[in-house]
This record gives sequence, structure tokens and C-alpha cells, in this order.
Amino acid sequence: MKFTTRLKCWFIAAFFLIVWQNNSYAGGFPVRTGSLMLSVSGNYFFANKGWDSLSRKYTFPNNGKYTSYSYSLYAEYGLSKRFTLVALLPYVINKYQDNNFSSTGQGPADLEVGLRYYLANINYKYYFMLQGTAIVPTYSNNPALGYGKPGAELKLSFAGSGHLFGATSYFNIENAVRQYFDDLGPFQYRYSVTYGISLDKDYKNQVSVTAGGIYSTSKFNNGFNPQFIASNKNFAFNQVSLSYGHAFTRQLSLFLSAGKFITGCNTGDGSNASVSLIIRPFQ
Repeated sequence: MKFTTRLKCWFIAAFFLIVWQNNSYAGGFPVRTGSLMLSVSGNYFFANKGWDSLSRKYTFPNNGKYTSYSYSLYAEYGLSKRFTLVALLPYVINKYQDNNFSSTGQGPADLEVGLRYYLANINYKYYFMLQGTAIVPTYSNNPALGYGKPGAELKLSFAGSGHLFGATSYFNIENAVRQYFDDLGPFQYRYSVTYGISLDKDYKNQVSVTAGGIYSTSKFNNGFNPQFIASNKNFAFNQVSLSYGHAFTRQLSLFLSAGKFITGCNTGDGSNASVSLIIRPFQ
């Protein structure tokens, strides 16, 4: 395989790994057997407005604002042509502040460990993938960090590459269901659709646009508290994001992404930005 072709496959795979990292790692394209892919990421999220249960937008009371910083380490290892092992560990700092109140929660969040199985491919251009993930909280009794309950996720994706106006293009369609093991749940449906295009023939620069969202439901319905967005159980949102990636070498790439919530229910009207380094120490 030519160097540029290998770089193309690696860069597209890395791109899908990062464009939807705020909710679930993508990865519609397989990594090679024995190949390790690492991602070190930082993400910023901000909201001072929200949507109520009727999707009406409002400003948080008393000049309230919610700010979140998260740092994550992600690893992906090719066990065979069909199986890939994945793991994600984030560290978060979530803060809510208004004129009368301030609170901060920080620490490791939910550890996610999954096994990815590539069901089939069409001419090694289009791939169908199924992934099962175990969710293990690394904290307890801290609603600022999350639900504090174990869970599981099942995800199906369809990814492929082609050409548009002479440039390499690619897509990833992903659907997932997630259940947290508690009487109050929640149960979540997650989706994302990504389309990207290469900016040069060497596959060193690429851009993509992603639309996605989460629909979460639970028996517990006590309204939306902007102080604890991370542990909100009944909510929904849709967002769009734009990402840019640059490959310095086949072993190192940089990705930048910015996103905005466009609709929501019982959640914050959030904006986010992220930066990630994708590293392949060996293959």
C-alpha cells in the first residue's frame, strides 16, 4: 500500500475518532491488527441559557453560568481484522456560578471500555460496525460528575469514503442506545451523522461537519437544574459542529472542533470547543 493511501486511511479513521468525541467516540473505519491509536483531548463547554420542558429558551437566573472543562485519554487497539478494543477515561471540572451561589465538582468521570466488531465491508470502502461498551463510574455520590451508576451501550455505525469534485470525501452514520443500571435510569438514544472532505491530495488537511444529539428519558422527572447538567436524566438536544484536522506525520495529527446546540429540551443552550492530538506510537 502506498504511503499516501495509508495516510488517507489512517487520517480518516482518526478524524471519525475525534469529531463526535464529546458524546461517544466514532471510529467507523477499522485500525490495523496490532496498531495502537491514542487520543489526548481537551474540551470546553459553556452555557448561560437553557431550554425548559416545552423547548422554550430562557436565561439562567441571577446571571447563572455553567462551565465545563474535560480532559480525556482514549485508546484504540486492533486485536484482529474484525475486533478492536477501545477505552476512554475523562477527567472533568464542572462549575456553576451565579450572583448568590457557586459550586465546583471535579475528578475522573465514567470509565468506558468497549469491544468493536466489524460486521462487513463493501470493497473495503464501506464498513458496518457493531460496538458494545461497559460504563463504570470512578466516583460516587457526586452529581456534578455524572449519574454515578454503571451502564452499557450498544452502537451501530456505517462509514465509507469516496470522491466529490475530485477530492476524497467520507461519511459516518452512527446510532447508539445506552442504559444506566438503576431504577431511575436513564435510557438514552444517541446519534450522529458526519460528512468530511480532504483539502489536498496528500490527505494532510481535512474538514468535516457533524450533526448529532442525545435523547434521554427516566422515571425521575424533577425538572432541569443547571447546577448539575452532568446528572440530568430527562433531556434532549441536537447540535452541529465543524472540525478541522491536520496530519503532521502518519504518527501525529491535530484536530480542532467547535459545536453549538441548536435545539433542546430540559438542557442548557451550550457551545463547545475541543482540541485533540492523535498519536500512533506503533503499528
